[in-house]
Amino acid sequence: MRLGLIIDKRRCYGCQACTVACKAQNGTPPGVFWCKTLLHEHGLYPHAFIEYEPRICNHCDDAPCVKVCPTGASMKMADGTVQIDADKCIGCEACIPGCPYGSRYLIKDKTTYWETGKQTEWEKVMQPRFKVGTVSKCNFCADRRTRGLLPACVQTCAGGARIFGDLDDPSSPIAILMKQENPQPLPSQFGAKPNVFYIEDEKVKPRK
Repeated sequence: MRLGLIIDKRRCYGCQACTVACKAQNGTPPGVFWCKTLLHEHGLYPHAFIEYEPRICNHCDDAPCVKVCPTGASMKMADGTVQIDADKCIGCEACIPGCPYGSRYLIKDKTTYWETGKQTEWEKVMQPRFKVGTVSKCNFCADRRTRGLLPACVQTCAGGARIFGDLDDPSSPIAILMKQENPQPLPSQFGAKPNVFYIEDEKVKPRK
């Protein structure tokens, strides 16, 4: 098994629903975004346009973050995902610059988004799972997957831009789409071999 994700940029319109769904599902502290969508501006008026680029942990086959972890807290799992054991993490942060895609975050504190400074009931429930001084990242919604559910970002994507599944299963929708569209991962000089792939939107280019 090798779990992976295809992001079809032709279907993404930057609604950020995936970002919100991830936050709601995982209760990550302020400033920690396991899932996000970057906006790139190209061109000049009247030929300017915006490119939407969803980002998430790439769960790489040859993950640099795993290689540099001195305690074994970052691990490559049998299902193809990369996970973090917070009990083994010493917060050395070696994995943060080691990740070519900026997908890791140090938990600095567990505060609230509200100006009152008081945590909501949801934050009180969710944030104890995070240990201050350790690193966190997307885990492909491990809790949801144990219940047979899709990752929250995939489930909530209104445009159907996220296709999740087993890349090693030739009959799975993601494997079939891999053959049909030949999506490509984000580049990396480290040869990380990501398991998140992108279908580019050829229409997103300056008009002539």
